[in-house]
Amino acid sequence: MSAPLPAPEPGLLLRLTGPLQSWGLHSHFNERDTATFPTRSGVIGLLASALGRRRDQPINDLTALHMTVRTDRPGVILRDLHTVGGGLPAKATVTTAKGKKRTGDTGTLLTHRYYLADAAFTLALTTPHPTTEDHALLDRCADALRSPHWPLHLGRRSCPPEGPVLLGQSDDALHHLIHLPLAARPTTGPGPGGRPVEFLADRPLNHLPAPPHMISGTAEDGSHPSSELNDQPVSYHPRQRAYRARPLYRRTLLLPPSQFAGLGREQITALGHYLDTRLNTTEGSRR
Repeated sequence: MSAPLPAPEPGLLLRLTGPLQSWGLHSHFNERDTATFPTRSGVIGLLASALGRRRDQPINDLTALHMTVRTDRPGVILRDLHTVGGGLPAKATVTTAKGKKRTGDTGTLLTHRYYLADAAFTLALTTPHPTTEDHALLDRCADALRSPHWPLHLGRRSCPPEGPVLLGQSDDALHHLIHLPLAARPTTGPGPGGRPVEFLADRPLNHLPAPPHMISGTAEDGSHPSSELNDQPVSYHPRQRAYRARPLYRRTLLLPPSQFAGLGREQITALGHYLDTRLNTTEGSRR
């Protein structure tokens, strides 16, 4: 007999896709990297921006939300070369660590910035044991994402999202995270079997409400962390920015070919139909 599915968790469903995304992890000075998926620091910063919070304001309520990411399209890494300070008079060049201005051949700095191109992710931000305050926070975040205080971006300000970020609000967000149409080309191979899709989270993924036919007999169940990331924000204050480590869990589910909705208009049409018939209903959503 199969194990019972976990209790439903209320939360928000987000769609993060665009020409470019960049979710820095170890960026220092002239090398600006990107993770291959949205980081907690980046997504919580997106929420804070939508809510209109300044960098020196607390984020403890936002960091209490759990984040589960579904990789619809992993995208490809793109490296861009930037120059800073070139062709400027000495007084307008980049300041050194000693507080002086650069001159001569040192006036131009080269920086490498990395991006994810053509990637698409679907996210669930949930609270496992909701209180009245948790529901109120989800409501405020949903309203802010619909009408953000400041423009939203996918990791960097140069990376705007493609269309609205918020898909909806549900009392069973993880169920919909698994079943929402994917922004990926349909399966072209023979046979009706499922296609592997990776899920990533900040807590064990054996809690995912996956039906038996989506579970691979050879893949890990995500009950143990695969690595550790230093992307849990403590403060965004410009002079006191701080992060702490958190575990990263990974799990692969076999999603059916019918769920791969294609790209562009095809995917948007399938997504709209799902939202109208399954998410934005009395049973599927609180909104």
